[in-house]
Amino acid sequence: MNYDGSLRRVPWIIRAAGLVAAGGLLLSACSSPTAGSGTNNAGSTTTATTAVASRPAAPTGALPSALQVKLQAALESVMAQYHVPGAAVGVWVPGQGSWTTAAGVADVAGGIPVTTDMVWPIRSITKSYTVTLILQLADEGKLSLEDTLNKYVPGVTDGDRITLLELANMSSGNADYVNEAFLAKWQANPAKIFTLDELNSGALGQPAQFAPGTDYVYTNSNINLLGAVIEKVTGEPYDKVLAQRILDPLGQTGTSYMIDASKWSKPHPVGYVVEDGIAQAKTENSSILGPAGSMFSTLEDGRVWATTLGTGALLKPATQELRKIGHKIAKPPYDLYAVGMGTTDGWWGHNGEGVGFTAATFYHKETGASIVVYMNESDTPDKSHPADQAFRALAAVLSSGASK
Repeated sequence: MNYDGSLRRVPWIIRAAGLVAAGGLLLSACSSPTAGSGTNNAGSTTTATTAVASRPAAPTGALPSALQVKLQAALESVMAQYHVPGAAVGVWVPGQGSWTTAAGVADVAGGIPVTTDMVWPIRSITKSYTVTLILQLADEGKLSLEDTLNKYVPGVTDGDRITLLELANMSSGNADYVNEAFLAKWQANPAKIFTLDELNSGALGQPAQFAPGTDYVYTNSNINLLGAVIEKVTGEPYDKVLAQRILDPLGQTGTSYMIDASKWSKPHPVGYVVEDGIAQAKTENSSILGPAGSMFSTLEDGRVWATTLGTGALLKPATQELRKIGHKIAKPPYDLYAVGMGTTDGWWGHNGEGVGFTAATFYHKETGASIVVYMNESDTPDKSHPADQAFRALAAVLSSGASK
């Protein structure tokens, strides 16, 4: 979906109002006197270890047949409305069972059907992983959310004023990395694998969009800069930190940070962008997204992440509650967007969209239910988000009590 009219064919640029939150409030709650031993960069007491979570089990059995019929109808309606070629979808409800389905085709030209075990680009859902890593490091006292960016990454305008929290909640005001110079490099070599340093270099020395903390604009640069912070603090590459802290403990064997799309296991979905009313197949170059959007995952791993993200199993309870402080935004499509995740109708999670794919991963605290939707279409003529629309339709079926 294109959210920036000046970059009409760059669907991964998403600009919208974001979270308003007091950095001091979030930091003080993360460093309460009961947190344990250790000292963070602001001198506050914190625990020395991160919460450890194991892979949550899926509900046993299948959802009631009547509910499955309604869920299938809701999915088919959304796919027909937006002419989505293919989708992989899962709904899991504790105490009732699960429903997973593969619909349509992964590759229109090849006639390859979608399967439930395919690996999909999850785009901006990656942001929820990256911000979780930052919050883990804050919980451990390895950094402070009030640290300014220039402590870790020099050269960003207002970097001596932008806090890590303002990057995480999209209120930093820093320039995005996608500019004419970046586009020229990419268009000259569409297969070029960009490094994180190359992505972040596009934001260095650029005019700020606004003063830190005075507005809220959702940009990939915010999260990619946090990726660089993670590497600086840990002394390890982003993908290794991600694996050690999240993917391995959760058994996410089908999930990876993949900047070289040639390593994408086949058969896999092809992404389609609607251009002039026609769905055009796109060649994948996930390296253009970095820690803001370069992750790939499976439906089952999506279920695990929905539950882990929604429950805050990898964070201190206070940190999880405070990361939920959100505000109204225009886009991406949430009721509120908070710190690396958003909420819609009581469901917490994250959406992803760009270059032919949309994704939605959400968890409902009151029921423990999870919904995951992966689709291979983006940039619809009406600027809708097909996976988010499908998530909303499936959530509405659950809330209607159709299983009773």
